[in-house]
Amino acid sequence: MNRAFNRKKDKSWMHTPDALAKHYIPYNVKFLGNTEVEAPKGTEVVKDAVRKLKFQRHIKKSEGQKTPKVELQISIYGVKILDLKTKDVQHNCQLHRISFCADDKTDKRIFTFICKDSESNKHLCFVFDSEKCAEEITLTIGQAFDLAYKKFLESGGKDVETRKQIGTLQKRIQELESENSELKQQLQDLEEQLMITHSPPGGSISIKPQSSTDVFDMVPFSPVTPLVPTVASNGCPPPPPTTLPPDIRKDLFGSEPFDPFTCGSADFPPDIQSKLDEMQEGFKMGLTLEGAVFSLDPLDSRC
Repeated sequence: MNRAFNRKKDKSWMHTPDALAKHYIPYNVKFLGNTEVEAPKGTEVVKDAVRKLKFQRHIKKSEGQKTPKVELQISIYGVKILDLKTKDVQHNCQLHRISFCADDKTDKRIFTFICKDSESNKHLCFVFDSEKCAEEITLTIGQAFDLAYKKFLESGGKDVETRKQIGTLQKRIQELESENSELKQQLQDLEEQLMITHSPPGGSISIKPQSSTDVFDMVPFSPVTPLVPTVASNGCPPPPPTTLPPDIRKDLFGSEPFDPFTCGSADFPPDIQSKLDEMQEGFKMGLTLEGAVFSLDPLDSRC
């Protein structure tokens, strides 16, 4: 390992100051991963981290997993690690948290840097693989440090405090976005539970609205419901309803009531008519006897 970079006042850098101050320098590399280290700097520290991550990558490669490719965006604000296809930010290492950077002279494809994690406050060593740009990337990070330090001296330290506040706000925004995603998921789960609760058992059964017909799909009869005449299909008005004299009574089937005592003698055969006459005489006699019983009142002056 070599090049634990130092600031050199007479150093001629590779990029213009504006390229790192107003924009960023991109590099496409392979990301071997990151691992926790005990110290914030040191050549031996990064050597151990490189050996460890190379061994882990060798195991994953034997299992058929490829080394993921990422994009590095280097500026005076830090080093961003993005997914090469989706451009999602995987890690955002602010420059003031990077304590060590070096490239490996024995393996010119490897370069590393150590950064202090903002959440756990642990020192993590990030290891990358680049076939041609390992040394150049290390020098670019060194130039970003040099420009950031000069800007710090010009602003009297105010710029660093501002960037710390911005970093805190960005962290809070990420936390709020995560909480928002969790709340959306909980709301979706509640909606699914409500749908399951309100659904009828045994599948969806459509309830037919209550109609004015009976079980045989016929309109129920009501004696108080007036019959409304309807127009015939040929357009002719309906005939007027038939009215009967009020003194003629009829039974349920439209026939006149039967009274055996009001029938004439010619309505029945002689033997039946004689029986009816005897019944009528007996009924009249019973009425006479009943009237005599009621007339036997001791207070009646006629007794």
